[in-house]
Amino acid sequence: MHTHSDAAYAAAQILAARRLRGEAGPRLPEPCRPNTLEEAVMVQTAVTREMDAEVGGWKCGLPTPDRIVVAPIYSHTIQRSSPCSIWPKGGHARVEPEFAFVFGEDLPTRDLPYTHAEIDAAITRTHMALELIASRYSDPASVSFAEALADGLVNQGLFLGPEVDSELAQQTSEVQLKLADACGPVEQYAGRHPNTLPRLPLYWLVEYLRCHGQAIHAGQVVITGSYAGVLTLPLAQDLTIEYAALGSLQVRFEALG
Repeated sequence: MHTHSDAAYAAAQILAARRLRGEAGPRLPEPCRPNTLEEAVMVQTAVTREMDAEVGGWKCGLPTPDRIVVAPIYSHTIQRSSPCSIWPKGGHARVEPEFAFVFGEDLPTRDLPYTHAEIDAAITRTHMALELIASRYSDPASVSFAEALADGLVNQGLFLGPEVDSELAQQTSEVQLKLADACGPVEQYAGRHPNTLPRLPLYWLVEYLRCHGQAIHAGQVVITGSYAGVLTLPLAQDLTIEYAALGSLQVRFEALG
């Protein structure tokens, strides 16, 4: 009979191999398929160990009674300059426009919760950012939430754009996003944060990690939700995404492999 740790290790071997090769495949075999949130997080942890990867940050969102939104972002997948290398899907990049909060100080584990003021004081920079999206499942719509959570909630990395005004960004619940290519404007999006204010999930994340014996480390980056869902963007084109008065980022996507 498989123990939970054996099942997590078996699942992690499959998911880590797919990550490294940029591949997608069928659902995990039933004996190692996570059925609960706890089992899914065990698989996440085992994937990190299997890849021998450094956690450079986190993606998160506010929880619901039956879901938690938390997944590691690996340091080697965080890109800070264009071109941005990705595993494409159908010849396109799939991204989510967000803000990324960069910690300049550690928040070590301790007995007492951190206050919002303490967390805010540890954040030294805010950037425009694009979460890079890819599932390790061929048909992600067919898997359970626990299976998606085990796979890191479709994260394949992060493109870190220019720094923005931190005070303005943390109060931004809505923002008009404009996409342009070399020929001019392409699309506009009425951006809205899924949890209203973008730092609210971050406060939850710090407490979640503290309760699980994990610290936030200086240099780690946290993203908290897309303002416009998933955007499907072309490869090999110079693109600009404008975040209204906050600024804009320029990016060109190139396929890995």
